[in-house]
Amino acid sequence: MSERRLRVFMMDLWATVPYYTAYLSRALLAEGVDVLVGSITYYLDLDCFSSRGIKVDPGLLNIVGKYPLPPLPRRALKLMEALVNLSALTVRFLISPPDVIHVQFLPMLKWHLPLDLWFLKFCRNRGSRIVLTVHDVLPHNTGETYKPTFLQLYQQVDRIICHSEHIRTLLGTEFSVPENKISVIPHGPFFYDLPAARPGQTSPSLEVEPHGVQVLWQGIISPYKGVDLLLRAWKEVEAHDGDCRLAIVGTGAPELLEQIRDQVKVLELKRVELQLRFISTRELVALYRAADIVVYPYRAITTSGALATGLALGKAIVASDLPVFRELLTDRENALLVDPQKSEDLAGALIKLAQDAALRELFAGRVRAMDFGDQSWISIATKTAQVYESALFPLSSASSS
Repeated sequence: MSERRLRVFMMDLWATVPYYTAYLSRALLAEGVDVLVGSITYYLDLDCFSSRGIKVDPGLLNIVGKYPLPPLPRRALKLMEALVNLSALTVRFLISPPDVIHVQFLPMLKWHLPLDLWFLKFCRNRGSRIVLTVHDVLPHNTGETYKPTFLQLYQQVDRIICHSEHIRTLLGTEFSVPENKISVIPHGPFFYDLPAARPGQTSPSLEVEPHGVQVLWQGIISPYKGVDLLLRAWKEVEAHDGDCRLAIVGTGAPELLEQIRDQVKVLELKRVELQLRFISTRELVALYRAADIVVYPYRAITTSGALATGLALGKAIVASDLPVFRELLTDRENALLVDPQKSEDLAGALIKLAQDAALRELFAGRVRAMDFGDQSWISIATKTAQVYESALFPLSSASSS
């Protein structure tokens, strides 16, 4: 008699972290876990799931993500769609609950709506075990506002996955989460499996110059990611190196994008290319492959998919000297790490790496040797399945450890 496959509902109903959900689910399916991906279509990349062989099933409706809508109407419609989907899932799981609900994101918590928490409590009462991946310990740029809500969440779930020992310690000290409830599993890379765009496939404005040192910052723009610090540092870089260009690629809140444009003008920066919009995954891979240096000037960090991508694509890296980064990067061995508060330190590191091609290749070679690609996701899936087992059978997993 064959063993029954573990049934997992991967919960990211608003497609908040779609690429993480997609890559992890694909790896788990390959490892024999029966994963149902509860997510709507990602509105910025309609093929995010289907191109990786995944069919999404958020409950009942999957409409809003398929159409381009302004931000405010999209959020309102996603909320209504999520309410319908939660209702449908409640009925479905009343009859046949999954073994594990693996939560990637609960957007309603930020709006102080308890519906997500009620849903998880209902599912737990029906016998499902709740596993939570902590992408952000607390919502960024909100201080302690949401701490009571997340304290309740962290106490309610059966197991927690985080991406670094630093975050495990933080969950224990700040939220009183027992150490044996937390598993540290690294963040996997994105887009490493996509070929670079061929000439003519990218937007003309994204074509990089064939000469000079190319520096890339890429991601969703937010104050904690330090773009303003980078631009102040770049003023000094331009004064020291006339053959170095910076590309800032990403999107974010309109007011933040306008602040970046204004800062470039005020600082009179000449060699900064702003692409403040969403770009396709193939364009993104082309930019990473063309970059000589990728930079992560974050002020704070829980985890970074952008860093994982830079590692997977084997780039020379300059990053803030933060605990999470130090678990993957070692200053002067495979990257340059700088004080996250000092633009002059960031400028010095960029100038040093821009002027030393041998050092760039040394760092890039050591990053490539980390083999941060398919093998990463295989390992992540194996460890994640072990977390599921420990949530379902805590006594047997404790006795075997």
